[in-house]
Amino acid sequence: MDANYMLKVQDAKAVDIQKALQAANIKVTSIIEVHKEKGEEAPKES
Repeated sequence: MDANYMLKVQDAKAVDIQKALQAANIKVTSIIEVHKEKGEEAPKES
């Protein structure tokens, strides 16, 4: 059975998500980034 899920993660790369799911014996067929929110910018030095 194939199923689709959408995750929202912080500080994770697709490969890290894939490895975590595979470690839980979940077969990952693809990971697609659909949206990336811009984080808080670091203060600029003068």
